[in-house]
Amino acid sequence: PGGGASLRLCSTRVAQGSINKPVIDRIIRVDHAGEYGANRIYAGQMAVLGRSSVGPIIQQMWNQEKDHLKKFSELMVAYRVRPTVLLPFWNVAGFVLGAGSALLGKKGAMACTVAVEESISEHYNNQIRTLIEEDPEKYKELLQVIKQFRDDEQEHHDIGLEHDAEATPAYSVLKTAIQLGCKAAIFLSERI
Repeated sequence: PGGGASLRLCSTRVAQGSINKPVIDRIIRVDHAGEYGANRIYAGQMAVLGRSSVGPIIQQMWNQEKDHLKKFSELMVAYRVRPTVLLPFWNVAGFVLGAGSALLGKKGAMACTVAVEESISEHYNNQIRTLIEEDPEKYKELLQVIKQFRDDEQEHHDIGLEHDAEATPAYSVLKTAIQLGCKAAIFLSERI
């Protein structure tokens, strides 16, 4: 876990003529935005719970998200993809979601983690299917990165469950609301 950041492209630029540019642009743009948002969520959680017993667990997950963001920032350059114009919004919204869920306590923070990471794992699985349908050999390196990050996100999901996320008051309502927000963020970040 966390080893995904060591995955590197062979060169700094990818030959643009050999890829389905609209599909790759959409994938990299939204994944960069998602990892940016995840970083802001964990920053918000750490601002509230950083000195609590759950602080080291949140920090460990955040460190992996930092590696993910770094890798997608590199991929944006390699594939010449512009970021979503919504990054300033995700900056604030992510931090507010993280801090707000942490204000509910450890269980609230973990409920947020479960909701977000479940959505992101599903999203990554959809991207993996898309790239395999396109050409698994052509997108081998990108598939490797996305699969590794999906596995990390699934691990975060499981950590949240292990730390009593489901014991949060109104868990199913909170989870549903957060996942609707994730779906909206994905939809918008792919396009704008």
